[in-house]
Amino acid sequence: MSTLDPVAVFRMEAAECLEAIEAGLLDLTHQLDNKDIVDAVFRGLHTLKGSGAMFGFEALAAFTHHCETAFDRVRKGEVAATSELVAAVLAAQDHMQALVDQPDADHGDTGSKLLAQLQAAVGGKATAPAAAVAAIAAPAVVREVSAKTKNSWRIRFSLPANSMANGTNPLGLLDELRDLGECTVRANTSAIPPLGELTPTELHISWDVMLTSEQDRSAIDDVFIFVLDDMELSVEEIGGPAAATAAPIVENPASVPAAEESATAVPPATVPEFRPVEAVPARREPPAAVSQAKAAENVRVPAERLDELMDRVGELVIAQSRLSQLAGASTDIALRSVSEEIERLSGELRDTMMVLRMVPVATLFSRFRRLVHDLARETGKVIELVTEGESTEVDKTVIERLADPLVHLVRNSIDHGLEMPADRLAAGKSQAGTVTLSARQAGGEVIISIKDDGRGINRERVRAKAESSGLIHPGQPLSDSELLQLIFAPGFSTAAAITNLSGRGVGMDVVKKTVEALRGAIDIVSVPGQGSEVSLRIPLTLAIIDGLLVRVGSGRYVIPLSAVEECLELSLEEDLRSRGRSFISLRDSLVPFLRLRDLFRTGTKPDVHQKVVVISTGTERVGLVVDQIIGDHQTVIKSMSKLHNDVATFSGATILGDGSVALILDVGHLVAAGQHQEAQLRVAG
Repeated sequence: MSTLDPVAVFRMEAAECLEAIEAGLLDLTHQLDNKDIVDAVFRGLHTLKGSGAMFGFEALAAFTHHCETAFDRVRKGEVAATSELVAAVLAAQDHMQALVDQPDADHGDTGSKLLAQLQAAVGGKATAPAAAVAAIAAPAVVREVSAKTKNSWRIRFSLPANSMANGTNPLGLLDELRDLGECTVRANTSAIPPLGELTPTELHISWDVMLTSEQDRSAIDDVFIFVLDDMELSVEEIGGPAAATAAPIVENPASVPAAEESATAVPPATVPEFRPVEAVPARREPPAAVSQAKAAENVRVPAERLDELMDRVGELVIAQSRLSQLAGASTDIALRSVSEEIERLSGELRDTMMVLRMVPVATLFSRFRRLVHDLARETGKVIELVTEGESTEVDKTVIERLADPLVHLVRNSIDHGLEMPADRLAAGKSQAGTVTLSARQAGGEVIISIKDDGRGINRERVRAKAESSGLIHPGQPLSDSELLQLIFAPGFSTAAAITNLSGRGVGMDVVKKTVEALRGAIDIVSVPGQGSEVSLRIPLTLAIIDGLLVRVGSGRYVIPLSAVEECLELSLEEDLRSRGRSFISLRDSLVPFLRLRDLFRTGTKPDVHQKVVVISTGTERVGLVVDQIIGDHQTVIKSMSKLHNDVATFSGATILGDGSVALILDVGHLVAAGQHQEAQLRVAG
């Protein structure tokens, strides 16, 4: 059985730590005087430094130490938190990520330049990089012990048995305690089992430490900050220097005569009786048990294993469908009973698997805080990022594929949409422009919108650019929706010049191709002077869906059940009577419908009693005329071959219980086709 590489585990944890640091820094830009955020960033830097040192990432630990020291000075009130400091540490964070990904690579003098920038941000002079490093490091290294009153502390701690296997180095903790001041350490070995029962990777030693330092209690807590949840720790203040020197700690107290012990021991009123740390808590689980309980709450599983499990579940669903078909044709009651039970279990397993693959869009939206922060500094615009519906869950594969398209859309909103502060004020708007990222679920789709309150899309410029590029003929009539969709054409851009943000006309094309590959659709609305909104309608999952199996001619097709509103009967007389207009009356409203038999050119005669399946996307509806509704079907989605990439009517295929293939209808495309047909009929009428 394969085990996870400890370095790979560290890199995953470092990525989470860096994300938390970045989130804290971005929060700090809006609340520079918030001490809780400062403490949180400091703890993140401290954790990253300590973990990096334990796993051998010495360059990372050394570099992070200076950023940690800078925030320690902010935390202690020696310097103020400023936007320049936040920008410097954000830039330094990118370098930390590089040191995590490529610890042995030559990063040149990037680190020195960043430290010089950091030194300038905390109030020093950004002269030579070496001077900057020394200036920042100085507060953490140089201590004038005589300038402050010393305190004496007795520290007793033990770590879980699996600490060393998890990468925790107790010697590193002891070294940090020694850095705080005069320190005497005694190891308590009473819990070590006999040699025959000893597991070499387990830790059974606890420590008793006497520390004399000018630092306060918080400095001691900081030493244990990233192992505090899984350990036992007791810290007692035992007075000034006199009390500290009156309580020497000997290596083996059992070897000291009783009279000598009483002569040198600290009075009970000053120092409580020492007991092994494991024996102190009366009603708490042992450290190892606590650690195992916490580890059981969350388990790291590689994404590839989830994908493989999803494939197996899909094959099980197909096999179950085959079993149900055989059982339905059999008179064996026992076989039918087993088939129904297998169907229930496979359905529950499918639902559980789908939940495992779903992740909140907050993981996607959180990436854009840094992007907007950097673009605001680059463009000189004042930008506020608002996120809504972060708890909406989407298939993890969808999240991964949407990252790049959303980056293009956000950058486009900031560059083309939002005005400069002076222009906004002149237009009667607030100085700060707003970009809103929102997500909501609608049936079997999730709708992700990017909205800005900028200048809106200039239709004249779009048309002029499209005509000059040959995308449309001069004067060609287009609806507003069709005109706005031109911005997604390859190479299309209305930017006057190519910049770091836009101008090459490739970004929006990437957006359209990616969304279409996800079987999604793009809607765009823009009001001149008020802003624009781009909405991406994406399926919730790309693996298994509930479908409605229908027959058209001799072929069978699947309609995603989440898009189905209702089913109606269409007699042959009504079908003949509606020829030429293709509308049905549905509760005082006319709904256009498409005859799939004609669309697919089956060459067969219609059934006497046809059915109309009414489907919808958002507020738009269209009916699909089919010959027979067979029933619901758990549909395992299989991708179409590259030869069929241009067939927009179908979004995929599935394997039925008898081994035959059924095509899955693309609801968005069919609804758009129906609405287009309705618009043409209205114009003709």
